[in-house]
Amino acid sequence: MSNPHLPVTQTSTGWQLPGIANLHSHAFQRAMAGMAERQSNPEDSFWTWRETMYRFAARFDPDTLHAVAAQVYAEMLEAGYTTVCEFHYLHHSPDGTPYDDPAAMSRAIIRAARETGIRLTLLPVLYMQGGFDGRALSERQRRFGHDIDAYLRLVDLLLPEIDATVNLGCALHSLRAVPADAMHALMPQLPRETPIHIHIAEQIGEVQDCMAVRNARPVEWLLGNAAVDARWTLVHATHLTIEETQAIAGSGATVAICPTTEANLGDGLFPLRDYLDAGGAWGIGSDSHISVSPVEELRWLEYGQRLASRHRNIAVSPDSPSVGETLLRGVMASGAHASGFADTGDVVVLDGNAPQLAGASRDDVVDRWIFSGNRNLVDDVHVAGQRVVADGMHRDRDAIAGRYGAAIRKLIA
Repeated sequence: MSNPHLPVTQTSTGWQLPGIANLHSHAFQRAMAGMAERQSNPEDSFWTWRETMYRFAARFDPDTLHAVAAQVYAEMLEAGYTTVCEFHYLHHSPDGTPYDDPAAMSRAIIRAARETGIRLTLLPVLYMQGGFDGRALSERQRRFGHDIDAYLRLVDLLLPEIDATVNLGCALHSLRAVPADAMHALMPQLPRETPIHIHIAEQIGEVQDCMAVRNARPVEWLLGNAAVDARWTLVHATHLTIEETQAIAGSGATVAICPTTEANLGDGLFPLRDYLDAGGAWGIGSDSHISVSPVEELRWLEYGQRLASRHRNIAVSPDSPSVGETLLRGVMASGAHASGFADTGDVVVLDGNAPQLAGASRDDVVDRWIFSGNRNLVDDVHVAGQRVVADGMHRDRDAIAGRYGAAIRKLIA
């Protein structure tokens, strides 16, 4: 039996669904999608990809960041995302010198969100050191860096930007980039309702380094040294013990799973079935934007589990035998805590005339949307009462794409 509380309804124009929150985005990385797929090392991994990403990141300025962010946000809206949590660490000029306006790069992100109409939770990133051993930031990381005082000044500069569609949170880049004493010093200075996001346990090497320096696994250390609760979002959390899986679920924190990026980078598979059994909160993110589609994230979240277990229909429960509905209900439940936006009323309408949905019923429409091919079935999207996508196209698609093309040509020149 379908869950009666899942707000999916049929209208005169199509099937109406709630908007989806994208819990993890690095907007600038949309510009390099498809450009890191040639072998650079016989042992290519996340760590070699990261060097390529750093070289690309060094080319951005506020104008190119605005153009690229607007493009990826328009793509998100066309795909059914209505909120994005932007994990933003390109703070300074490439040599690490702050811009005259220290918030210039953050404002470029905000401008892109307002232009496109997507809800934005901006997560300025605290990034202080180059590894668990306390090494200084590398040349390529200098534009990411702040000390605590400078970071709090950035937050103060951004507070006036908060409004009905722009929220402000905090991102700790990772345990390897934020010393323990800095984390403890920062937390009491944040408003109690601030969403807090952190990359955690994405790579085996990260787990090994944490154990060597802090004598604990990353998730184990975080849960033992911070008051992790529902305002926390742990991004990736790929490599977990069963005890850590259950402890995250018990804390009330959300895990942001990014299946297409995690597959692209060779990260590994999140232990979804164990986490669902523990009652954990989770959502999805498009992260590096090699795909900008909630359908693909949800489909590959399920398919990864099927490949690992050699069984079908993994993301189900006794009260929700539909994989699609279980997945949709999961992302619906996590959005408010991770983004700080509650009860938005944002709406996605699927094309009622699409062949993939011919004869669809309330009982099968979500499964058919997620598991019936690659045509985008999103027809209209409404955010904060505004129609931002009509007939499958963002309201400013052509102008945004033109600026994006010019920005890409500049970035790769």
